[in-house]
Amino acid sequence: MKEIMTGNEAIARGAWEGGCHVAAAYPGTPSSEILENVSQYKEIDSEWSTNEKVAVEVASGASLGGARALAAMKHVGLNVAADPIFTMSYIGVNGGLVVITADDPGFFSSQNEQDNRWYALHAKLPMLEPSDSQECLDFIRDAFELSERFDAPFLFRVTTRICHSKTIVELGERTEVPIKPYDRDPKKCVMQPSSAKPRRYFIETREKDMREFSNNCKYNRVEWGSERKIGIIANGVSYQHAREAFEDMGDSVSFLKLGFTYPLPDKLIEKFASEVETLYVVEENEPYIENFTRQLGIKCVGREKLPAVDELNAGIVRGALRGSESAKGYSVDVVSPPRPPVLCPGCSHRGIAFALSKYKDIVVSGDIGCYTLAVMPPLNVTDSVICMGASISAGSGFSKAFRKAGEPASGKKVNKVFGMIGDSTFFHSGITGLINAVVNKSPVALCIVDNRITAMTGHQENPGTGRTISGEPTQRIDLVSLCVACGVKPENVRKIDPYDLKSMEKDIKDAYNADEVSVLITTQPCALIKDVQRKRANVHCAVDQNLCIKCKGCMRVGCPALSFRDGHIEIERSMCNGCTICAQVCPKGAISQVGEFND
Repeated sequence: MKEIMTGNEAIARGAWEGGCHVAAAYPGTPSSEILENVSQYKEIDSEWSTNEKVAVEVASGASLGGARALAAMKHVGLNVAADPIFTMSYIGVNGGLVVITADDPGFFSSQNEQDNRWYALHAKLPMLEPSDSQECLDFIRDAFELSERFDAPFLFRVTTRICHSKTIVELGERTEVPIKPYDRDPKKCVMQPSSAKPRRYFIETREKDMREFSNNCKYNRVEWGSERKIGIIANGVSYQHAREAFEDMGDSVSFLKLGFTYPLPDKLIEKFASEVETLYVVEENEPYIENFTRQLGIKCVGREKLPAVDELNAGIVRGALRGSESAKGYSVDVVSPPRPPVLCPGCSHRGIAFALSKYKDIVVSGDIGCYTLAVMPPLNVTDSVICMGASISAGSGFSKAFRKAGEPASGKKVNKVFGMIGDSTFFHSGITGLINAVVNKSPVALCIVDNRITAMTGHQENPGTGRTISGEPTQRIDLVSLCVACGVKPENVRKIDPYDLKSMEKDIKDAYNADEVSVLITTQPCALIKDVQRKRANVHCAVDQNLCIKCKGCMRVGCPALSFRDGHIEIERSMCNGCTICAQVCPKGAISQVGEFND
């Protein structure tokens, strides 16, 4: 049977077909849909883990226990998971173990553009890279067996374009693989120095075996053209771009398509290069394959012509390597209107961001989530975003710097540091930062913007929602109790309604004046949650044009449902959910809530 599938859907299917028993992940674009689809296969025990490190540790434990296991994450998640991954390279596996890294060339939804192929080189992990959805299925299915063959976790690298593009996939049946017996083996599994050193020697032997496999496996293949003037080495989606860029030359161009990319196939590359006149290496971001090829003493053309930043496409490859606009791709005459990033209408983060924007002597240390968009005008409140969980930790550092500086001779005078972090991100990696701030007496105010979902990556469950990945009821972690357990005094932890500006501003002022750690927890759910939309479907705000003085004060809240057209304020009914923040800002009471909430 054939279906059209995204790469993420095909990965999930391949894991199922490959006999996967356990899967864990933390959501992050472009990888989020992998576990969402895996969870549909009831033979696989799936979970949203609190972070990527936990996901890899869960999958590692399952593997050592004899189950085939998978952990999935976006590229920056691999940084969080690096600690167990490097050690699991030493320990190896019992049941097959696959770690998926979904890289994001082009920064579509990420704070950096790292190339995680270097992790395979650094940790000496075998790596597979598919070029389409069929290979996503085939490669991930095979990866479990290969993991067991080489006694090594497999790194499975995809990119945004592979994750989200759709191609035809031939489906197979599930291979039922029994859980392997577990035999206690501390010399293999307990990585103290006395047992780690022998495993280090094992890794060197394993790498030799894997390189021989790389030179002869089906995942690396030569596609000879009728002529051998031009040879192209490519991997992943870059292979597709290169084929399209040279398609008008028919079969006169030869390709070495690499799918097993660590260890790279030295003998195969040498043989291919020796039989072509000009050798190109086409790859996105870092010159990973190109550097290896040059280390073999082979001349090639790559980074000096191809850009080091952003995604490639067929036009870029064609222009860079051929200097030609021949065989142009499809184009359309319609120009899309600009669509700047903005918090959604009715977003529960808008109220607290607006309230904080009134303070000119604060720093807001931000985090990874929808609320990052508070940096955009007209709110303009976010001063820094580093990585998951850094809001409170970096906020503590900001506070230390300002206390050391005293009265600044120039620049912004800062009297208070606020951290802003989402509920899912706080569970992910904010807890340790909060404990650190309490123990080290950092007078930071932390705003946990709890919208009851992991919103930015597509509404996945988290420890605060009370549901598992499959929707089953589970223990809901209470944020107030958790913050108190971290050492924050109970009187310094407050729940606030971000739709109630007057009440919220009082709580923010108290936090501003506090000389010890304080926590404000917002209590309105994401406006896009289906149950919330149903409840507020008949509620919206309207403008009384007779009262409106056109001061545009309401526009300062940055809601896209508001606009100033033909000389007056308008509220788009289909966008508004009646949160009333604009109404509370209006000095003349010209805006009011209309309609009734549904039960």
